[in-house]
Parts: sequence; structure tokens; C-alpha cells
Amino acid sequence: MAANYNEKLLLNYVPVYVMLPLGVVDVENVFVDPETLETQLKRLKEEAGIDGVMVDVWWGIIESKGPKQYDWTAYKTLFQLIARLGLKIQAIMSFHQCGGNVGDVVTIPIPKWVREVGESDPDIYYTNRRGTRDIEYLSLGVDNLPLFAGRTPVQMYSDYMSSFKENMLELLEAGTIVDIEVGLGPAGELRYPSYPQSQGWVFPGIGEFQCYDKYLKKEFKEAAAKAGHPEWDLPEDAGEYNDKPEETGFFRTNGTYVSEEGKFFLTWYSTKLIFHGDQIIGEANKIFAGLKVNLAAKVSGIHWLYNHHSHAAELTAGYYNLYERDGYRPIARMLSKHYGTLNFTCLEMKDTDNTAEAMSAPQELVQMVLSKSWKEGIEVAGENALETYGTKGYNQILLNARPNGVNHDGNPKLRMYGFTYLRLSDTVFQENNFQLFKKFVRKMHADQDHCGDAEKYGHEIVPLKTPNSHLTMEDIADAAQPSGAFKWDSETDMKVDG
Repeated sequence: MAANYNEKLLLNYVPVYVMLPLGVVDVENVFVDPETLETQLKRLKEEAGIDGVMVDVWWGIIESKGPKQYDWTAYKTLFQLIARLGLKIQAIMSFHQCGGNVGDVVTIPIPKWVREVGESDPDIYYTNRRGTRDIEYLSLGVDNLPLFAGRTPVQMYSDYMSSFKENMLELLEAGTIVDIEVGLGPAGELRYPSYPQSQGWVFPGIGEFQCYDKYLKKEFKEAAAKAGHPEWDLPEDAGEYNDKPEETGFFRTNGTYVSEEGKFFLTWYSTKLIFHGDQIIGEANKIFAGLKVNLAAKVSGIHWLYNHHSHAAELTAGYYNLYERDGYRPIARMLSKHYGTLNFTCLEMKDTDNTAEAMSAPQELVQMVLSKSWKEGIEVAGENALETYGTKGYNQILLNARPNGVNHDGNPKLRMYGFTYLRLSDTVFQENNFQLFKKFVRKMHADQDHCGDAEKYGHEIVPLKTPNSHLTMEDIADAAQPSGAFKWDSETDMKVDG
């Protein structure tokens, strides 16, 4: 059946991707159940009209045998199946461990030969004040140290992405792989592992700073001395994972976080994270430059304690975001240098979803992060944080996808670049769930049929350009100046139950 479009309405189209199950390729590097996956994807494509899928490409699987011993066989088979079905691919370069975060149902550690270095030198991992190590992802403190059979982490990530490009070049050139999302931390997000469930963190705890490995400690002492304050130290009064902000010296009213020493630390901690992202995305940019593909990075939606004056949970994660300081626009500024997209989460959440003690404000947070990204001239994509099957969550996603609704005469005022639905499972296909999901996709597509030509809705992918300037401390300070958010309508004009 020929697709039916209204050309002006089509410019409001927001493509929908579905995230594949975490263990679609298992820890033994086997593509587990191609028949079931093919059946499910066919239904999603033919009945719901989805645009593509997102898939984790695990470092711990591909390079498990030893340094530079990459095995892409299972992923090639998987990607070829997706391509055959006419779906696009968002590939995540997953340099983190699967297991230990919300929704992790399988365990895929980082490569064993990397972990073996950690047995004799546990400081390669992010570490809290008590000395507990987080083995999900290598500390950014070792980014440029050749501790891994002569290579640095940045070199390992770069070599991995180069190998991905060589092995998937056909699919990249054919326009099947449209996004490369570069993993930059735990859960693939640009953040510190400040709220690990594996260490007993429970929502809505403040989390803990994760910079007490010997490498980051040394860097901090050097930075403090250079600033003329050799006596300054890493925080000792920031409490533990499940404390409330007011119970700590650091986050309480007029606490350490507003002192000169506290501000110096928070600037250092958050800036290290942004430059870590900048360096690795810079590597990705060099590798994929000239190909028609988008680069993306994921930022975590830390919505709890957003309404506390200290924003404690954001600060421990590395987002130095306060009422008078913008923690997200500097990240958008960094991404803009590499022509990158910012991928945000918790799009389905409403402020009323959590108890008052969580001081949670996902709606304000989403508006803030999306607005700052748009002000920096970059595209924004997003995901739901928790499983979503109901009207309320879908309508909230639709509102965030087009904050001022559909424009019947052409381009909407504001529009997200794409949405990825978390996650493919049997539950999606339960009768009522699937009917509503189909409606949701249709509404994201502005009531238009599925459109396989992104140029028609204004998303032509151009060859990736290389940066024309480098990120500086001045860029970060400039972007951190507070600026308002755009206005959102109170509800979407494209409700699934409308």
C-alpha cells in the first residue's frame, strides 16, 4: 500500500526507534534467538511503523579474547537481519559493564584482560571516599595512561570504534547505521557512577562523589596547588549514598558546596567529566568523519533532589547544575564542537510520579536540558527511563517531542530529533499494550504513515564534519551562565487517547 503523506505535517515527524533486549547477543558472543527477534521486528515495522532499533555493542563481548582480538560475527548477522527488514540502526559503543543498574537483566562485564589489570591496580576504577571500587567502567583518571598492554583507555576505545567502522562499513555507507552513540560512563552515560545499586544505593539517595582513586586524587591535589590552595582536599563531609542533603555538611543550607573550596572542587569534578567526553567523542569524530552518520552522547536524567537547593544527586553524578549555574549547557557546548546529538532520558516522567521527599522534577529537568541543547544549536534525542505502557507516559513523551505541538503549515517551533523506546520485550506485544504503542508511534509521526526517507521530514544526514575549534575552559564557564528554558505547552495536541 502506498504511503499517504501531507508534506507540511510530515515536517513534524519524530522517528521512533526501539531498544533491543540487553542480551540479544549473549556474553558468549552468540546471536541468541534470531527467529523470535525477526518475528517481533517484522510486527513492529509492519504493524506499528517504527523507524529503527537501538542496540548495545558491548566491548566486553567483542574484544573479550584479548587486546585487539575483535569478533564481530554475531553482530554482523544481527545487523544484516535488521537491514533486511528495512530498519535503521542506532549503535551504542558500550564501553561499560551491563549489570548493576536499573533494568539490567543480564551481566556483561568489561573485558577480562582489562579487569586483570584492576586486580593489581584497583585504582583504574571509580572509587568513593570509603575506597569502594565501581567496576562498571574505567575511571577517567586513567584515560591517558598506557596501563592496558601498552594502550590507554582512550586508545582502546578508539581502536574499537575503528574496528567497528571497518567491519560495518557497508552498512554505514548504505545508510542503515544512522547513529553512533559513544558510551562515556556507567550505563553508557556521561556521568560518574554516583548511584550504584550494586553498592546499596536506593532512590532518592544523594549518591557519592567518585574521585577517590589515586589518579584523580593526585590530579585534584595538583589542581588545588596550582590554584594557590595546596591545603584543599577532596570532600570529607558529603555523606553516604542514601543520606538526605540536609544531613551532610556538604549539601546542607550554606554547606560546603557554596564555599570557595566547594565551588573549586565541583568545577574541577564536572569539568573533568566534560573533557573526558570531549576527548572520546573527538576520537569518534576522527574515525567516522566523512560518513553520513550522526554522533551522539547520552546524559542521565537525574530528576530527584532537583528541587533541593543543592541539587545533590546531580552534583555527585558530575552535573554541576544549580539555580545560578547551568550544568547542562556546557555539555551541549562540548557536543556542538563535534556536531553531536544529545540523548536525554526520563521523557515519560511527570513531577507527580514520585513522593514529595524525592523532591523530583523530571518535567523541569527535561525542559532545561532540551532548551539548553537547542540554544547551543544541536539536535536532541531521548528515551524513557522506566518501562512505559500507559497513556500518561506516552502523552508526556509526545509533549516533550514537540513542546509547542504540531505546526500544520510546516516545521514545528521545537522538535526532538528522535525517540528511542525502552525496550523490546514480550510485554510490548500484549494486546492492549500493543494497540496503544501503535497509536503512540502514529502520533509521534504526526498522524502520518511511516516515512523511510528522512530527508522528507527534514532529517537528511550529511557527511560528518570535523571540529573547527576546540573546547576550552572559557567555553564551559560561558555556557554555565544561567539562561532560561523555552516554554512548553501544558499538554500535547497529539494525545494517544485524544
